[in-house]
Amino acid sequence: MLGRMKLLHPEAYQAAAEAAFRMEASRLQALLPEAHIEHVGSSAVPGLLSKGDLDLCVLVAPDAHASAVQSLVQAGYAIKPDTLRTPELCMLLPPEPGAAPGLDLAVQLVARGSRFEFFLHFRDALRADLALVARYNELKRAHEQADPARYREAKAQFVAEVLGLPRS
Repeated sequence: MLGRMKLLHPEAYQAAAEAAFRMEASRLQALLPEAHIEHVGSSAVPGLLSKGDLDLCVLVAPDAHASAVQSLVQAGYAIKPDTLRTPELCMLLPPEPGAAPGLDLAVQLVARGSRFEFFLHFRDALRADLALVARYNELKRAHEQADPARYREAKAQFVAEVLGLPRS
């Protein structure tokens, strides 16, 4: 049975997401002092509907990526199962999921200068163009009843289009 994607309106979640971001970013900065931490994803874009995700992009030097993963795992973060993992990208879940009540928090640990900086570029493109925000909101609304895999594919196509990336 297909699950309905529950969409939250910005006024219902963005203030809480920003507060949770600041708290989690502070914890991450203490663990990885050389990292640069950015709020990305829907909760970082004014006016954007969200599934209730809070995404942090943690940028580290390419030669420090593996040790940063190890440091976070030792601090209780868990590598997120069934996600892309490369020497330049590792998605992790926090040790305390309840740190951001009502929000699914995820950390994208990214090697600086890698193609995975697209998290930042996509966020910035949306912040700069209200028409893109409206289109993305419509895409989300159109997939509320859809198979999650269909939503992910439509989202991937949208991201590629916004960033001018080829789709395979």
